[in-house]
Amino acid sequence: MASYRPTIGLEIHAELATRSKMFCGCRNDPNEKRPNVNICPVCMAHPGTLPVINKEAVRKILLVGTALDGVIASRTYFDRKNYFYPDIPKGYQISQYKDPLVSGGKLAGVSVTRVHLEEDTARSTHEKDRSLVDFNRAGVPLMELVTEPVIHDAATAGAFARELQLLLRYLKAGEANMEKGEMRVEANISVSTGDTLGTKVEVKNLNSFRSVERAIAYEVERQSKVLEEGGMIEQETRGWDEGKQATFSQRKKESSHDYRYFPEPDLPELILSTIPEFSPLLLRESLPELPWARRERYLEQGLKKDDADMFVREALLGNFFDMVLQHTSKDIALRASNYLASDIAGSLERGEVASSWLTDERNALRFGRLMQMIAAGSLSSRGGKDTLMLMFESSEDPEVLASSRGLLQENNSARLDEIARGVIAAHQSVADDYRAGKATALQFLIGQGMRESKGSANPAALKEAFEKLLK
Repeated sequence: MASYRPTIGLEIHAELATRSKMFCGCRNDPNEKRPNVNICPVCMAHPGTLPVINKEAVRKILLVGTALDGVIASRTYFDRKNYFYPDIPKGYQISQYKDPLVSGGKLAGVSVTRVHLEEDTARSTHEKDRSLVDFNRAGVPLMELVTEPVIHDAATAGAFARELQLLLRYLKAGEANMEKGEMRVEANISVSTGDTLGTKVEVKNLNSFRSVERAIAYEVERQSKVLEEGGMIEQETRGWDEGKQATFSQRKKESSHDYRYFPEPDLPELILSTIPEFSPLLLRESLPELPWARRERYLEQGLKKDDADMFVREALLGNFFDMVLQHTSKDIALRASNYLASDIAGSLERGEVASSWLTDERNALRFGRLMQMIAAGSLSSRGGKDTLMLMFESSEDPEVLASSRGLLQENNSARLDEIARGVIAAHQSVADDYRAGKATALQFLIGQGMRESKGSANPAALKEAFEKLLK
């Protein structure tokens, strides 16, 4: 079988988190369950109504473009994208074509072609004998981001989509929950044996990152098999069947001229360079720490990659970790991240601790002191975990909790020498084995010493006591 090289470009739509819709004052509420309540004559396209541009939606797109290091347009305008479907009340969609708000940029190593702004469509549902349309979503501000066709495997496509979701959340541009339809991914896929691109197939209905990766992998395999058998790839739009884990043909793919784009006559040209708050300098100054910068900071602090990824992805954990390091020495960073990523994250998932516990700065201070106690040998790892569970239920300091429950480790050298002497006296033959060069005998003696101290002895300090006495 010939070796076929896949080429993939992504088109990603994401609803923006604004109070109102793109061109009218209706509420933008993705959680509204009642159909057709957030609608008005403007978003329903009644005769004589005129759209008004949502300034906050424009600002959010410009923030995204700035984060991507894209080129912000100095002037732009909206276009009418004409097509007829029940979920488009006007018979056209207000979008952008030739002059997007943002051109170029890069994310997760993938070059971006453009980022533009448009209005969302309504939501259609299909039952056995009828179809219904809910217009609550019609007119919601929608970002469309298009990548260059520079992706060559499913994993890279999935990583790009995940990083974009993180970026939108960090910028508070949108939640981008794929399961709610707030972010939708379409993949344009072709395969070829040379440098020339093959025939492009668009795959829609990808509502999870796993679906994105699986659909791309399936389509690459399908197209390669068609070509290997001497067939031709048709330019078409295909859907993704999650149950069958396969793509299926939907319709022939439209070209841009099929939409008969022309400038929206009811909206003025936007001259962005004349709007002070849209200046590139102010936009860049308003950016928060971006996901990739935060991830790199954690890695430089010595965190494991999986933990760094978790803290970037789960801002609640990441923010708590940052608070901890503000109140204690940096040398406990790795230990703190280990406990946070395993014990605290696990407790959150099991409902043993409320998320509000991690927003309390005093708890961050207490947690930092707990980590220092473990590092100093005052608490064993097991004792640290037990103390942490007590801290979820009590506002007492970890020193007080550990002491009251007998969890503190015994570090008194005189007391440890006493324990070691007693163990040696009770197990003289084992002690002689160690003196004769049997290293494993020492572990038995330490185990007996831990038993004698009821687990309170510091194992490292107890080992030193035995080694000193058995010279």
